Amino acid sequence: MRVLAELLEPVEAETPYGGRAVSYEALGSVWLRLDGRRRLERTEAGVTSTVETAAAESRADPRLVEGRVIRFGGADWTIAAIDGDPDRPGRATLNIERTR
Repeated sequence: MRVLAELLEPVEAETPYGGRAVSYEALGSVWLRLDGRRRLERTEAGVTSTVETAAAESRADPRLVEGRVIRFGGADWTIAAIDGDPDRPGRATLNIERTR
């Protein structure tokens, strides 16, 4: 399945009360070809959360950087890893994830 996704840069700022606020700066759009999704459970500091992971293929783009956010289908996905494809120059495989 191919989807048009919005690429976002998370920007953190400190609130006047000492908290942290995250806003998102739009960087443009990218086409993705999505592969299967998987659900995993992760436990950190005694708290278990469900993490959904997926692989996506896109054209190689310097804007695709680990930690940036891809928004499609009403959900925000974080780019966890990027791998180039030596058999297909100009393509990149993204490992994306979201916490539920």
